[in-house]
Amino acid sequence: MSSILIKYATIVNEGKTFRSDLLIIDELITSIGSSDEINIPSGTKIIDATGLLLIPGVIDDHVHFREPGLTHKGDIYSESRAAVAGGVTSFMDMPNTNPQTVTIDILNEKYRIGSENSFINYSFYLGATNTNLDDVLKVDHSAVCGIKLFMGSSTGNMLIDNENALRELFAKTSLPIAAHCEDESIIRKNSEIFRKKYGEDVPVIMHSQIRSREACFHSSAHAVNLAKEFNTRLHILHLSTADELKLFSNELPLNQKRITGEVCIHHLWFDESSYDELGTFIKWNPSIKTRFDKDALINGVNNNLIDIIATDHSPHTLSEKGNSYFKAPSGGPLIQHTLVVMLELWHRKVFNLEKIVEMMCHNPAILFNIRKRGFIREGYYADLCLVDPDSPWSVSKENLLYKCGWSPFEGTTFRSKVVKTIVNGTIVFDNGIINNDYRGQRLRFDR
Repeated sequence: MSSILIKYATIVNEGKTFRSDLLIIDELITSIGSSDEINIPSGTKIIDATGLLLIPGVIDDHVHFREPGLTHKGDIYSESRAAVAGGVTSFMDMPNTNPQTVTIDILNEKYRIGSENSFINYSFYLGATNTNLDDVLKVDHSAVCGIKLFMGSSTGNMLIDNENALRELFAKTSLPIAAHCEDESIIRKNSEIFRKKYGEDVPVIMHSQIRSREACFHSSAHAVNLAKEFNTRLHILHLSTADELKLFSNELPLNQKRITGEVCIHHLWFDESSYDELGTFIKWNPSIKTRFDKDALINGVNNNLIDIIATDHSPHTLSEKGNSYFKAPSGGPLIQHTLVVMLELWHRKVFNLEKIVEMMCHNPAILFNIRKRGFIREGYYADLCLVDPDSPWSVSKENLLYKCGWSPFEGTTFRSKVVKTIVNGTIVFDNGIINNDYRGQRLRFDR
């Protein structure tokens, strides 16, 4: 038996912030309250958390760790290692790898890789295609997070462009469909307009006009209409426009919603003004758009039109990102910095702590029905993060853990620092030191 006692922590959980002790025995939280009133096992490790915030470990429902087949960009070992340094204790990985995760056999192979290499808890989406509905319907609902649907092509080109296949998917699956929504015909039309004007050297700021708000709204609206027609459980990923928020409602609690939405940290942090400095290093799909859109997304988080904050962590090498507009791939590394970015926005009074924990820890657990994670509760897995809210540090190449070796936040100073990350009751990240021997668990879902 192993045990850890965290004393004098400021716990942020379920809409409240309060001082308390917390006892972990083996993998589980066994007591929340004064340690003077409980029996502490002999040999218990004591952590003095005076002045520190204690939150549930972050659950990132949207990452691209690039394994198998694209491991020159990143892999499950390297990117989960970066994740645990950022306070993330669970991830859900996307299927646009090589080979694409579109069969049960390939999905099971990714789970084998995850079990051998992931520092944190893991799940993997099965990708939907025009022809693999049989595999989609065979997936074990208790063991797989959901189905990934590309309604616009992005890195990996897994676009579903057959309307009959799309309708059949919405009609028959009962798992959550996590959708990338951009209208392909609008993007192609815009691409040709700008290619004729600029050739291959399109200014990167035009990315937001090529992958435009119209392309996003048109596709998201189509997905929402299908979900309403078939009562499908739909989760729209990486919202990027004010217009799309019209498609969502905050009238029901999350566990009763059938249509939900996610925003990613780059759409809450950057806007079009950032293209001049960072160029293709902030080229994402969907594109980063205007300050107006960013402000609308922030308001969408604060008024519960948006349900989850995630990363869309998607590393590429420096040489790949350094290409001209059409050749530079979209995406970038974020997961080591997702929590400190949000805490910086708390320092700037954009979000409160309770909202950050709700959107990054509680809501992913509720939305995906994750078993015994996402909350600080007795009997739940001890997935926890201790944060020093007032310990400034700057992002540099020397402290990056991404395999790709770069970050759009290089040179940025954050006021908060992740001190410890605990996964299933084990301290895996401790003041810059990582337990390289620990491996996380496969997420399970109560469905």
